Amino acid sequence: MNLNGKVAVVTGASRGIGRTIALCLAERGADMVVSTDKNVDGLKNTASEIENLGRKVLSVKMDVCSLKQCDDMMKQARDTFGKIDIMVNNAGITSDTVLLRMKEEQWDKVIEVNLKGTFNCTRAVIRYMFKQKYGRIINISSVTGAMGNPGQANYSASKAGIIGFTKAIAREYGHCNITVNAVAPGFIKTAMTDAIPEKEREAMTAQIPARRLGTPEDVANSVCFLASDLAGYITGHVIHVNGGLYT
Repeated sequence: MNLNGKVAVVTGASRGIGRTIALCLAERGADMVVSTDKNVDGLKNTASEIENLGRKVLSVKMDVCSLKQCDDMMKQARDTFGKIDIMVNNAGITSDTVLLRMKEEQWDKVIEVNLKGTFNCTRAVIRYMFKQKYGRIINISSVTGAMGNPGQANYSASKAGIIGFTKAIAREYGHCNITVNAVAPGFIKTAMTDAIPEKEREAMTAQIPARRLGTPEDVANSVCFLASDLAGYITGHVIHVNGGLYT
């Protein structure tokens, strides 16, 4: 999966899965544009690691909820590198509770960041990919978007929306040599899952046929494949990275 000469944008790249995706793309030769809204120190660390791999990197503090900020970031990326080949919509949040306790603002914010943020960044980047007649867009969904999860009605709805959005945009721009796919992680070992009590983690793991939590690298490897020319005839597809939890 050689990505030499490619330029990739990854949102939510300051930690966890987003950071690992950015490093995975850089390891395979891509120059990087990485962004975050709040964790600026984490983003600086990601950018430093990318530079240590010998790749060029542009780090941007921006809010995916703002279409203008998304437009500005893509313009800055194009002005810096001359093009944008790969877009990874990874930025996302959770705000979990059962529906009867869920506040309107909890619903609105999760939908705004996860789903509208994906729309904003995709709309902002598609104009450049359309003109160059090439692009790879990878949206990070979730197993919860396919199977649901108690206490995550807002998150599940946002991630299900990303799947529908992915399929629609794939049909719109397939004739332009632009592929649009989604990766739907299952239970992944991150700081969030590390904070779950051990008994609950064991119960989660017992549901997975592979009998282990996934790793950020499992997700990143799938993203790198979809970003590469090896996946040039795959579009509108959802890759489920969940160890068999949902098929």
